[in-house]
Amino acid sequence: MNAPATILIVDDNPTNLKLAADVLECAGHTVARARDADEAQEVLKHTQPNLILMDIQMPGMDGLTLTRLLKDNPSYQHIPIVALTAFAMKGDEDKAREAGCHSYIIKPIETRKFPGQIAEILAAPKSKMDIL
Repeated sequence: MNAPATILIVDDNPTNLKLAADVLECAGHTVARARDADEAQEVLKHTQPNLILMDIQMPGMDGLTLTRLLKDNPSYQHIPIVALTAFAMKGDEDKAREAGCHSYIIKPIETRKFPGQIAEILAAPKSKMDIL
């Protein structure tokens, strides 16, 4: 089991946000929450997460746009970003990878598998891209 991490979850759906946060907090992680890209950028001003879980479909700035923005910023480019999406269409994986996502998890999350998926991502070399 990995050491507990600080994880930022960015998701506009309150149910998805709460579920992911509850599961990760039960696994011992510290969770920061943001409901959209603007809120995520505010949280990042005072939190340095080990991992960001990024919803792709959000109102305003979408998750891929925010991922590109973060990957262009030297302060954040080292943080692995995992795309969380209910839209697992052909090509979405490529779009996530091109935007700078490290991994890809399909929603709804499987609560029994989720902590292990996150532990695996936190332990993985940062150059590897996985579909979980």
